[in-house]
Amino acid sequence: MPLTNPWLTGPTPDRDLPREVLEERILNLFSTHNTAVIATVLADGSPVATPVRYFSLGFEIFYTSWNASVKSRNLRRDARVSAGIVAPLVGQASSRGAQLFGTARTLERNDPEADTYWEAVRWQSDHVDRGRSVLEPPTDPLTIVTPARIVYTEHWLRRDGYRPRQTWRPDGTSSGGHVRVSAD
Repeated sequence: MPLTNPWLTGPTPDRDLPREVLEERILNLFSTHNTAVIATVLADGSPVATPVRYFSLGFEIFYTSWNASVKSRNLRRDARVSAGIVAPLVGQASSRGAQLFGTARTLERNDPEADTYWEAVRWQSDHVDRGRSVLEPPTDPLTIVTPARIVYTEHWLRRDGYRPRQTWRPDGTSSGGHVRVSAD
């Protein structure tokens, strides 16, 4: 059987991407996908993972949600959150995704800070699908996930001699690609 991606063989590279390149790749992933799995914690400590359609501004992702939803109730009790975004996987060479670890906050529609986020939400198509007027914006709250750490994975990076797993933090520090299991 022919080896289609010989750069995947051998030892895994251990070089970090330059920060600006890592940031560009993360933002590209956020902009080219729209589904994330949001993980919250139930009152008994067990995890709940929910797929959502997200939007992004910078390194924050956000989504609409009802205040009565399980994930919203969980986040009111414990704002810690994890989110996973993954590109379609064909094989090892196409493995690409991000794990966000941080906190979430919910902004009601009348919160002045919500306007900036709502400008990035493409709600008009939903209104058309549901037979609602595009002249009447939604009144739903938005939940914003602010990462303290993003673990970005892209095995194609090995081709250029970079480790396939890179860690981004807002303060510019890096964990050298090593990932702890617990969230910060």
